Amino acid sequence: MSFSVDVNLLVYASDTGSEHQEAARRFLEEKARGREIFCLAWVTAMSYLRIVTHPGILARPLAPADAFGNLRSLASMPNVRMLAEIEPFFDAYMEVTGGEPMRGRQVPDAHLAAILLLHGVKTLYTADADFRRFTFLDVQNPLIG
Repeated sequence: MSFSVDVNLLVYASDTGSEHQEAARRFLEEKARGREIFCLAWVTAMSYLRIVTHPGILARPLAPADAFGNLRSLASMPNVRMLAEIEPFFDAYMEVTGGEPMRGRQVPDAHLAAILLLHGVKTLYTADADFRRFTFLDVQNPLIG
């Protein structure tokens, strides 16, 4: 069995100003040490670096070396697999969007969903309910309930 995470959980785990920081950190630590394959898309990893180092987004952004260290630590865990686009990516993107053009915040969501579809990952942990539009995904918010 495998799963993936959206960038918001990674950001929350690093953002000391977030009310979700402790819960997200505990969740990620548990999953990273678990037996399931933890699939982390490169697009998610790069979004994490962009967001947590940006002073306009976080009140206390991370130093780039610290953010990269967090990512490298996660990626080096034995059950973590890094995912990227593979062929036929464009077809998968069109499938998850229903052939409709995406805009704004929908674009990176569809990008991640297409990568997950291509790699057969069906479970996505996220605090973003917008992912529920991708019906092949079992979207779960580990920060509630």
